[in-house]
Amino acid sequence: MRLPTVRKRPERLPGVRRGRGVQIGRDVRIELGPGARLVLGDGCQIGERTRIAVVAGCVELGPDAVLAERCTLVAHHAITIGAGARLGHGVALVDFDHVFADAERPIRLQPLACTPVTIGEGARIGLGAGILRGVTVGAAAIVDPHAVVSRDVAPGAHVGGVPAKPI
Repeated sequence: MRLPTVRKRPERLPGVRRGRGVQIGRDVRIELGPGARLVLGDGCQIGERTRIAVVAGCVELGPDAVLAERCTLVAHHAITIGAGARLGHGVALVDFDHVFADAERPIRLQPLACTPVTIGEGARIGLGAGILRGVTVGAAAIVDPHAVVSRDVAPGAHVGGVPAKPI
């Protein structure tokens, strides 16, 4: 399914709510499916060349949340980023995964499994890290660069590696 892409003035799109003082960098792509919502909290920042695709459900950035350059957020259900959270360059958040239970059917023809992703207040996600479906990163937690997080991270914890483990 091809989603409409908006490069300028996202507040004019139905389904986008933009708070005060929001900063959006150059070449940011915002894609919204029918009925999808994007909520940009007061003072949040979105870096250049970031892509936010809300196929369905909602993506919400809390007040003063920062997405550095080239981040990718793809939501089929929900992605919530808490107040003051920081995502480094190239971070990817996805709230879905392919089901491949039937080996005879191509993956593209099988359903998706969708579970919300939550990034807690003040969390720090390092350069190039990936946060997979169903993961909650607790408040003030730290995820090292290039980590792949497939399980919940406790508040204040520090994780790294592939798959991410406590450090």
